[in-house]
Amino acid sequence: MFGPKVPSVSASAVGDDAYLLDVREPDEWTAGHAPGAHHLPMMEVPARLAEIPTDADVAVICRSGGRSGQVVAYLMHHGWENVRNVEGGMHAWATAGRPVVTDDGRPAHVL
Repeated sequence: MFGPKVPSVSASAVGDDAYLLDVREPDEWTAGHAPGAHHLPMMEVPARLAEIPTDADVAVICRSGGRSGQVVAYLMHHGWENVRNVEGGMHAWATAGRPVVTDDGRPAHVL
């Protein structure tokens, strides 16, 4: 990848108290997401910065880590110091045995 290296965290190391920011598209979120995650599609981040905490650990996740890495770089450029990219995204999350749920109770999967 090109550009600055962003701080990262493994899926298994994301703390239960972290603010998990899922920046995937709505269809990806609907198919399956981490319990307690906050959904904010990547393209909406600039307009909704006020929703992202500056006083808590923020772990940003997407499908495989690319989009979330871009969001982490963007947030850091705008003053966030508490953000980390979840390495491997939701694929790594599920592989690590972390829970994946849906809002409607259907079986969850990662798109």
